[in-house]
Amino acid sequence: MIRPLSRLALRLADIRFLRYLAASVGALAVDVSVFFACLALGVAAGPASALGYSLGVVAHWLMSSRAVFHQGVAAQGRERTMQKVLFVVSALAGLALTTLIVTLADRAGIDPRLAKLPAIIASFALTYILRAMVVFRENTGS
Repeated sequence: MIRPLSRLALRLADIRFLRYLAASVGALAVDVSVFFACLALGVAAGPASALGYSLGVVAHWLMSSRAVFHQGVAAQGRERTMQKVLFVVSALAGLALTTLIVTLADRAGIDPRLAKLPAIIASFALTYILRAMVVFRENTGS
């Protein structure tokens, strides 16, 4: 039987995940809009994907730090700067993964718009894990 505090912790984690999902949808709207606009302008699929993802990252930081992981956000100073660096590193990991998937699919003759879906899913999973466990982990008094 799950204890009341354990149930509360699970519920809060579910809420945080749902907020992260909502923030990701917002960032994805930025990402995909830029991606499709770049493709329409004749930009190659890889760079178009990278630019869209990069602008989505900026939107994601704003939403994640204010509405998702606000309890784990460092107040200021060196800790906050380090947190931003770690956020960018997690974004770069997601960027590398999404760009790789879209570029390889494009080279294999797969429509890059279709390749974007598995890239989105893979990047979402990777960045959520990194951000929840590393970037915004709450200090436990250590």
